[in-house]
Amino acid sequence: MPSIRDVARVAAVSHQTVSRVLNDHPSIRPETKQRVLDAITQLDYRPNLAARALVTRSSNVLGVLSASVGEFGPASSIAAIEEAARAEGYSVSTINLPATTPEAIDTAVRQLVREQVAGLVVLAPQLRVFHVLQGMAIGVPYVSLQTASGASGERHAADQVAGARLAVNHLIELGHRDIVHLAGPQDWIEAESRMRGYLDALLDADLPTIPPVRGDWTADFGHFAGRELARRVDFTAVFAANDLMAIGLIHGFRDAGLDVPNDVSVVGFDDIPVAPHIWPPLTTVHQDFPELGRRAVALLVADIRGEERPALGPLEPQLVARASSSHGRRS
Repeated sequence: MPSIRDVARVAAVSHQTVSRVLNDHPSIRPETKQRVLDAITQLDYRPNLAARALVTRSSNVLGVLSASVGEFGPASSIAAIEEAARAEGYSVSTINLPATTPEAIDTAVRQLVREQVAGLVVLAPQLRVFHVLQGMAIGVPYVSLQTASGASGERHAADQVAGARLAVNHLIELGHRDIVHLAGPQDWIEAESRMRGYLDALLDADLPTIPPVRGDWTADFGHFAGRELARRVDFTAVFAANDLMAIGLIHGFRDAGLDVPNDVSVVGFDDIPVAPHIWPPLTTVHQDFPELGRRAVALLVADIRGEERPALGPLEPQLVARASSSHGRRS
């Protein structure tokens, strides 16, 4: 690969002059600048962006800190972030956290800072991630796709509480009065927000609350929960905090001899691609994950450039009613 010194030799200038041309320094004479540009074209020279970042203290790279490896929603958002970043002239460097310990978060953020990222998008499901970030001197703007009290002053996300209320209100409108919540793990932002929406909907309807079942987001746990819940007869519907647990739940109910939705209605959350294709097709709450990614880039780029943030309306989740929820025999 040609170096900056090769360009200087062909253009008959110093390597410092080549550097000034690359950084668009105003002191370079037009004819000198043209010789350097011609040499760059002749040699097919590509500047080392990382090296330039060390000099300019900035780069055209956005960092993404993700603690949701393999999940449909964050993966869709990251793909949209990369596309939107390219349209704005940025590339993306993504670090997936192997764990959300303070040490792992600190190491990941410091690596991105060493890469001189211009800004940071945080896709982290646990509140403790933001507690660590707030205690660090990151030095660049960052935005979050999570929403929770105390998560971040720069957060931007779909309204998880409103989405959960949609799910539970749908079941209430179908006549269900005893609704169980299959919740996500403790300390996960989405889990706490969706549980809050569930409780708020029951409170508004003056309906009794049933102690939630804490899950781990997996279909395997949903299947286990379905078999265990089938031993009880004190509910007619379940709102699961994500689609994978809802799908496992339906499987567990079927194995235990319960019919969905005639015996028990089930509603999930996220609207993953497989949701319409299970049996029965899953009623769920749809989130526009790609739009979340695009909005994050729009906000972050405005912050980086010192521009006014774009006025973005609320991104409201939508209920998608399918065959897994109905009036049922016991509602």
